Amino acid sequence: MRQVQRKHFGQRLNDRFQAYLLNHAHGLFSSLGRLTRSPFTSAMTVLVLAIAVSLSGGFYIGVANIQQLTGNLESSNQMSLFLHDNVTDAAGQKLVEQLRQNPSVDAVKLITKQQALDEFKANSGFGDALNALEQNPLPSVVQVQPKHTLESNADIETLMAEFKQLPQVDFVQVDMQWVARLQTIMTIASRGVMLVSLLLGFAVTFITGNTIRLELQNRQDEVYISKLVGATNAFIQRPFLYTGFWLGFIAGFLGWLIVTVMLLILESPVEKLSVLYNSAFELLFLSFGEFLLLLTISSALAVCGAWVVLHYQLRLLKPE
Repeated sequence: MRQVQRKHFGQRLNDRFQAYLLNHAHGLFSSLGRLTRSPFTSAMTVLVLAIAVSLSGGFYIGVANIQQLTGNLESSNQMSLFLHDNVTDAAGQKLVEQLRQNPSVDAVKLITKQQALDEFKANSGFGDALNALEQNPLPSVVQVQPKHTLESNADIETLMAEFKQLPQVDFVQVDMQWVARLQTIMTIASRGVMLVSLLLGFAVTFITGNTIRLELQNRQDEVYISKLVGATNAFIQRPFLYTGFWLGFIAGFLGWLIVTVMLLILESPVEKLSVLYNSAFELLFLSFGEFLLLLTISSALAVCGAWVVLHYQLRLLKPE
């Protein structure tokens, strides 16, 4: 007897679950059908939302490309360790091997006295004057590229203090002002993108909410009848929420498409400019994970906007 009851209960539970899925599937696709019945209005709304989403995504990927570019410029933030005159080339090479073991160092290069003199003669135009000198006045230099130079001035200063304690080193030079400027620029850009994305997110929410409010007014009689026969607010608002979902989802996809097309248009001239500067810079595109995140955020914001409006409006609509 108990087995029959359990089987009957399981069957009822399964039937309810299937009915629940069918109701949601019906609401999902019927809401999409309603959007296609008014193509011009739906297209205008989706296009406005897509522009807002594409602006947010465009600013994000733009900063990502700038960060990639600054990463390529990190070599200009290298430290120069000027060695004492009595340090030989062999001792300098030994120091280079020692510095390469430092976990805070990315790359090390030794420029000997003779290499420094030859480079100075080739670039300065004072080769004849230097030939008149009895000895080479230039010291050996060790160029050190720290890791993560764009993240913390304190780390760079700590590394500088550590290098100054080395007996072979006379003094250490690094353009801290340039590093600080680069850090500040990237911080401003990142926060600017965050603020702009926040404002555009509010725009997506409000535009979707207003669209759902107008749709609710157009279907006011239908809502009244549903309430008269005992339909709950959750049941009534379900198709409207799915309408908001479709608006956000389609807008997110079109926003990604707009950003991708813009990047494809810019890719060729950017590559030409990169070649002119002998750089290996490549334009970054939104990854698949970022694309899914864009769709998710866009859809979620649209659903939130629809839910807030519905929660408020349905409380005001009371059948007489």
